[in-house]
Amino acid sequence: MKVLIAGANGQLGQELQVTAGSDIEVIALGRDQLDIGNQQQVEQVLAEFKPQLVINAAAYTAVDKAEQESKQAYQINRDGVANLIAGCQKIQARLIHISTDFVFDGTQSTPYKPTDRVNPLGCYGESKYAGEQLLQTSGLNNYLIVRTAWVYSSFGGNFVKTMLRLMADKDSLGVVADQIGTPTYARELAHVIWKMAQQTELKGILHWTDAGVASWYDFAVAIQEEAIEQGLLAKPIPINPVGTDAYPTPAKRPAFSVLDKTETWGLLQCPAVHWRVRLRKMLQALAHESKD
Repeated sequence: MKVLIAGANGQLGQELQVTAGSDIEVIALGRDQLDIGNQQQVEQVLAEFKPQLVINAAAYTAVDKAEQESKQAYQINRDGVANLIAGCQKIQARLIHISTDFVFDGTQSTPYKPTDRVNPLGCYGESKYAGEQLLQTSGLNNYLIVRTAWVYSSFGGNFVKTMLRLMADKDSLGVVADQIGTPTYARELAHVIWKMAQQTELKGILHWTDAGVASWYDFAVAIQEEAIEQGLLAKPIPINPVGTDAYPTPAKRPAFSVLDKTETWGLLQCPAVHWRVRLRKMLQALAHESKD
């Protein structure tokens, strides 16, 4: 199968390249090679390579900056999707599009199903939902939207790597304890996307994160404990739970954005694995890399 990855230099894009099977011909393009916001370029690139599947891992993800840069956010998260739809329709390619928990407002107390009401709180979530809506009304039959959340990897910048740096430099940390979600190791997400790629009958919207629930505070505590175990940190520092109001941000975050993965687990016949197990796996890999 010939697969084009848009956003190949991001966390997920790089993990998709690492995890691709030997039967996959990967065309991995970063923004310098494929700007999905550029309609002409998208059509030219897709017409040139003629992939059977396009995975859209490209996105404007700067949640707070999006409040001031709405034009840029929509250009990638909405218009970029429109461009990919048009390009895929011309070559009859399937499109797997990565979306986000930020399409929800966080007012539920139970995990969000793919069919639950969408109500984004800010420009990032609104622009991502606009991309979803375009796909659902495009007439493109062979598309799949995969919503995920709290993604981290040994590649790029993310919460785990930021915490490791701060824990090495600071005497103590305050971390938000009243926003609840589920961390997702991008490598495992990549494995799941490749499974979805093989199951061409999958359509519509599916949810995927690792299993379990955490606040950012819980996540930070686990990062420190596991990092010390792996020798990535020399000593523990106090980590204090704080409220969202302690760190005011331009964009409002959903207070609860746990995604219901039950349908995905069943369709892919894959076991639920707790996020802390995945975190340990990533930190072990990071420790191994640091010794090389």
